[in-house]
Amino acid sequence: MQESRLFKIIYHLLDKGQATAPELAEKFEVSVRTIYRDIDALSGAGIPVYSEAGRHGGIRLMKDFVLNRAVLSEGEKQEILTALQSMHAAGNADGGQTLQKLSAMFHLHAENWLEVDFSRWGNAGSDKETFELLKSAVIHCTSVRIRYAGSYGAISRRTVHPYKLVYKSKAWYLKAFCTEKQGMRIFKLNRIIDLEMLHEPFTRRDIPEPADASGPDCHPITLRFPAETAYRVYDEFDPAQIQRLENGDLIASADMPADAWLTGFLLSFGTQVDILSPAYLREVIAEQAKQIYEKNKP
Repeated sequence: MQESRLFKIIYHLLDKGQATAPELAEKFEVSVRTIYRDIDALSGAGIPVYSEAGRHGGIRLMKDFVLNRAVLSEGEKQEILTALQSMHAAGNADGGQTLQKLSAMFHLHAENWLEVDFSRWGNAGSDKETFELLKSAVIHCTSVRIRYAGSYGAISRRTVHPYKLVYKSKAWYLKAFCTEKQGMRIFKLNRIIDLEMLHEPFTRRDIPEPADASGPDCHPITLRFPAETAYRVYDEFDPAQIQRLENGDLIASADMPADAWLTGFLLSFGTQVDILSPAYLREVIAEQAKQIYEKNKP
């Protein structure tokens, strides 16, 4: 436990430059006396750490200190390589070079255990390009202009300041400041028809999250599926939300958004879903199915 804390103290000082003993004690949830014992232990191990008194004093590492690979345990080295492997798989170009350098320094082989593909089936080029452009815009604080398909079919052009890419419920979203609406908005990447990098820098501001950041209004829904749909039920629902009956049928209970998305989701199961509750939803789906039939009947 102490070895792990000593390692974290070094990295904290490398990152922040300096810290007081009370600050370190609060961060690592130990006493100030324990921190001073840790500093003594680091000094005894040859780490050039020192304490400076005074108003602007604190605990520091000697200037130009470089962490020796011997300080890291085999497990800690492997954790660092695993984290870099994840970054590289997620499209971080610099992560691959750093991964190679650290692998050589640690004398460890970084297993290629992870692959991340952001694209939809059959649309690899466009989806990946959109993701890479937005990632660059987020990192470099660059404005972009997008053409976006809204939830109700309207196509709009917006100039936005990208703040963050978010993966939520099997889809990628962009959190961005919309210059037209003068507020934060969430855009689904699959609905961005095209985008243009404006090469106009913006300054990040402390802006409240959009009101719908936590997702749409959800209601409890209970569904029954035949056994042969198990593969898809487990794709869509958490195992804790699923009950298997003696005959193999599955009961799924979850809070879901009562909107057009839910209608489409249930219709995608065709005749292989039985809506147990709420009752009104059965009527909605029946009416939609009737309209589909009337529109497409021979």
